[in-house]
Amino acid sequence: MDVGPPALCTSFPAMESYLIHVNGKTSPPSILDVHVSLNGGKGPSLGKGKNRKAHWAVRASEMSKRTFNPIRAIVDSMKVEPNHQKPLISLSIGDPTVFGNLPPDDEVIQAMKEALDSGQYNGYAPSVGYLSCREVVAGYYTCPEAPLEAQDVILTSGCSQAIELALAVLANPGQNILVPRPGFSLYKTLAQSLGIEVKFYNLLPEKSWEIDLKQMESLVDDKTACLIVNNPSNPCGSVFSKSHLQKILAVASRQCVPILADEIYADMVFEDCKYESLAKLSTNVPILSCGGLAKRWLVPGWRMGWILIHDRREIFGKEIRDGLLRLSQRILGPCTVVQGALSRILRQTSPEFYHNTLSFLKSNADLCYDALSTVCGLQPVRPSGAMYLMVGIQMEHFPEFENDVEFTERLIAEQSVFCLPATVSIFIRKRVMGGPGSYWSPGSCTWQRRGTRLGSTFPGPLLLSWPPPAFPLL
Repeated sequence: MDVGPPALCTSFPAMESYLIHVNGKTSPPSILDVHVSLNGGKGPSLGKGKNRKAHWAVRASEMSKRTFNPIRAIVDSMKVEPNHQKPLISLSIGDPTVFGNLPPDDEVIQAMKEALDSGQYNGYAPSVGYLSCREVVAGYYTCPEAPLEAQDVILTSGCSQAIELALAVLANPGQNILVPRPGFSLYKTLAQSLGIEVKFYNLLPEKSWEIDLKQMESLVDDKTACLIVNNPSNPCGSVFSKSHLQKILAVASRQCVPILADEIYADMVFEDCKYESLAKLSTNVPILSCGGLAKRWLVPGWRMGWILIHDRREIFGKEIRDGLLRLSQRILGPCTVVQGALSRILRQTSPEFYHNTLSFLKSNADLCYDALSTVCGLQPVRPSGAMYLMVGIQMEHFPEFENDVEFTERLIAEQSVFCLPATVSIFIRKRVMGGPGSYWSPGSCTWQRRGTRLGSTFPGPLLLSWPPPAFPLL
């Protein structure tokens, strides 16, 4: 039976009247003849708005213009060729998978294979992640001092998206956030993109990169939306003590400022240190803790991260939780296949895998530190965890260089060794001029190539001018 053409008009309760006009035609129209009016009347034809002269006016958005990655800006501006007589050693990337000598645990790979073969994870998941996967993450991190349930977990596309969502839900354009210096450059990149001002608080190399708490607290004003704490640290390789974390929490509590805790390197600490999560020590400060699989499980390309909502005093309340839900709906959540593997990854990865990874990193960190400590004019700061090491350049030994960027360029040109200048970590210092010197002797570079290829097992170091007489704000 002929039921006629499909209905072209529909009503939408509690909304403006949406009518699809067919330009007076009684037969089903071509899709090209259809236009939508938002006021229920006869709308104008497309491209013929009142007082509008048709012309191309395509411009990049203000958001895109505000977005700036200092690492890419500095690296891309380095117009220097490596020494082609020596193989390139790249110490500039925090990807543990690049050289193939830090593979994931077999359980991690098998979990991914089984999730893929099951055929159960090919569709869309809820934007915040499958409930069962959120339960697994909550169960992995919960403790009596900081209990977690599935509703406290938001799954994200990597830790970077977790940080972006946390910033977006806590801060409005025109507000400010407090960010560590030296620190992960992405904090500033994301904040500026969102129209958020960045204020830098200082880390003190002479105190193993502890926070200058007095200086940090002086930055707080009525527009401060949150404090970012990165522990263990990228790029410093430092691990805060329990007492120092408690002092950080005291400042946040006194100033009523929530914390965004970047804890992607959680538990990646060497055996002479102990990792403490901020949430475990907090009694009243609300915390959004960001983490993921990337570093501890050595699968950064799988893009699985999470936000853990610690809010025992209900300071965030329903509003922040709802805000995170809405923001997560922009990309419909992380990869569903990785979600399918998540339970087995967290529950069955062997303790030996974690131990062996950390032993490997510590061994190479010690090799880096010991070798660099013998070079006149270089002052490395011994790392306690993560995957990075900072090296101070005593500039009085290197009068031919203006800054760490020039130093890095010469290191590439002469020795084919690529380090990141600490300038990219928002770490600006006064320039100290002095006597002659050089960075790495050819012998030490040769030792590195003949040895364990430190660059392929310990992604660092970063270089900074030294000594640190001041930390001028940008």
